[in-house]
Amino acid sequence: MTTETKSADIQLIQRILPHRYPFLLVDKVEEIDGYQSAVGIKNVTMNEPHFQGHFPGTPIMPGVTIVEAMAQTAGVMLGVGFDVIDTELLIYFMSIDKCKFRRKVVPGDVMQMHVTTMRGKPGGKLFKFKGVASVEGEVAAEAEFSAYVDWDMEKTA
Repeated sequence: MTTETKSADIQLIQRILPHRYPFLLVDKVEEIDGYQSAVGIKNVTMNEPHFQGHFPGTPIMPGVTIVEAMAQTAGVMLGVGFDVIDTELLIYFMSIDKCKFRRKVVPGDVMQMHVTTMRGKPGGKLFKFKGVASVEGEVAAEAEFSAYVDWDMEKTA
């Protein structure tokens, strides 16, 4: 486990998460406190493919992608916090609870995803997180979600 890295740029994010365009939904992660908390940043742009159909003329980021962005932020936090960079780390959604949407997220917004670990420990396979996505300090969405972490991977670097 490392405490030296406090942020992750897009290059480091891609060394941790397997997601790629069009499903990589976090641009950077800041304020990483081990595996306890982190803040992800998503710059929402009009050229994202979901805006073609959600909704034509009134583009709104789908709620499921907001929750996925929070989950990806948690994944980066675990990758940095447990120093599992350049591995085949896979993290699978298990549940989403207490999910609420409070405001629209639209092109031009900068969405912050604050995630905290509610339950989980080094080497454990089950984690539970709380996520809050906000734009300009206004809560857009919040949820609790759990994930299964597959630590049984081999270093590729």
